[in-house]
Amino acid sequence: MEQEQSVAKIPGLNFIPAAVLRSVFREDRFFLILSVFIGIFSGLAVVCFRFAIEWCRIYLLGSGAVLSPSRMLLAPTITGLVIAVLTIHVFPLARGSGVNQTKAALYIYNGYIPVRTAIGKFITSALAIGSGHSLGPEDPSLQIGACLASAIGRRLDLSRDRMRLIAPVGAAAGLAAAFNAPISAVLFVIEEVIGRWTAGILGSVVLSAVSSVVVMRWFLGSESLFRIPAVELRRPSELIAYSVLGVVGGLASIAFSSGISFLRPLCKKMSPWTHYLQPAIAGLLIGCIAMLGAPQVMGAGYEYIDQAMHGRFTWQFLAILGLLKIVATLLSFVSGTPGGMFAPTLFIGAMLGASVGGAEHALLPHLTASPGTYALVGMGVLFAGFLRAPMTSVFMVLEVSGNYSIIVPVIIANTIAYVISRALQPTPIFDVLTRQDGMDLPSMEEQREENVLRVEDAMRPPTTPPLEEDEALGNASLLAHVGPDDVLLVRLRPTGWSSVTREELDQMIQSGNGSQVLRDVLHDNPIPCLHPDQPLEMALRYLDRWPLMPVVNRADFSKLEGVITQHDVLDRYRDFEGE
Repeated sequence: MEQEQSVAKIPGLNFIPAAVLRSVFREDRFFLILSVFIGIFSGLAVVCFRFAIEWCRIYLLGSGAVLSPSRMLLAPTITGLVIAVLTIHVFPLARGSGVNQTKAALYIYNGYIPVRTAIGKFITSALAIGSGHSLGPEDPSLQIGACLASAIGRRLDLSRDRMRLIAPVGAAAGLAAAFNAPISAVLFVIEEVIGRWTAGILGSVVLSAVSSVVVMRWFLGSESLFRIPAVELRRPSELIAYSVLGVVGGLASIAFSSGISFLRPLCKKMSPWTHYLQPAIAGLLIGCIAMLGAPQVMGAGYEYIDQAMHGRFTWQFLAILGLLKIVATLLSFVSGTPGGMFAPTLFIGAMLGASVGGAEHALLPHLTASPGTYALVGMGVLFAGFLRAPMTSVFMVLEVSGNYSIIVPVIIANTIAYVISRALQPTPIFDVLTRQDGMDLPSMEEQREENVLRVEDAMRPPTTPPLEEDEALGNASLLAHVGPDDVLLVRLRPTGWSSVTREELDQMIQSGNGSQVLRDVLHDNPIPCLHPDQPLEMALRYLDRWPLMPVVNRADFSKLEGVITQHDVLDRYRDFEGE
């Protein structure tokens, strides 16, 4: 009924009979169709956002190829003052990147994101990125898409379960349109926002991401963010060079995330009046870095990533740009300026990757990989090490490059960076930011690494041999008194299990049925079988009805591997908490 009322609110459907609406627009089908419209609206919003950033850049920094020193200094500083006033008094929820806010909508607020948040994110992020603050548009686009989806869901009175999932659906649409990479957007949302997937969730996320990319390409074209040069792996020995890049990227990601983890709480604890000045001071320092010879660190920096891929800079200057971008992004983000970390992460990775490639070419001239190859791999390396999204980082590089030949270098370098990052910084950056904000959102990485208890961890050998269904009641009663268990398992033929209590056997014998076999007196109530590899929580679903359950072999259901009781399960959980 709730879903029918939601559909009836769509203009043009009021004349359709209710029975037809129920049959055509079942909740799962309706949600898939709704995902397409969410993708369309999110794609349009991201297109407008991209135009707004470009207009702000032209108006604030100028349209020339060479930026004016005065504009480089004043634009981010003055804009920082405006942004501080807006985020403190008008749009307080617009701060941050937007990823954690979307997760909070899923796990805390039942999918609710105020429309004002999207408006504030749009305005403040466009001003920040357009004026030269070292932030990117992808994360804000993700939150804008999630907010639009939330508003649509509230307008249609969706059920609570659907409202919780609608924000990630919009998030995938916003990220896909901003990044022009639907596969990476889908993987990131499932890997880092939702943390799980079913056929329904995957279908909705994919439809929204694809439809948003189609809309974005309709207006902005289908060209990739970067002009990818020819990339290939010619010699297996080059994998050693990419391994070195993985180590460098892992250490750089640690420096980047540690700086944010340390400086952000300090800035938040400062006197309230300083919050008006922090974005402006960050903008002033970024302007100084630009005036001293590194204007490339301002804004998202896509065009400079493109230049690095085509060998326009020396490897020494590329290394300097990578380090300065870390500093500039730290200044912008910890000051509370709204904007994302995706673009800075890609910029730092590309610069460090191309720098490592150039240095290795200088030392080992026989290496044949181009700077563009190292830059591409470096982008994935920082993504894996800093954002801790290993699967997304691999597919992001493949999707951006459109070249499968570098899959091996990407996997090796990303894995090394991810392992180093996890070893030296156990808590991922998004979880650090969440806990600094006083929230306790589920950590997707911790869930992936969590030890799962299985049935085999709690089962025990049977203390009483199982009875056969053709066993006489008299013999069965004698066997029942051999062991301490009050409940005995009965093996059914050809497969299956049942149970009988010692008390039931004694009562049947006293009533004169001792010559009968178990098959004749067992109730038609077979016991579900458990398998050793199943999660232990599966046993709790049945143990309130069957106090003793068989654990059987998957290849032979008549083969008893062990037994399990509710007491066994609770004891194992109690021991697990103390480990």
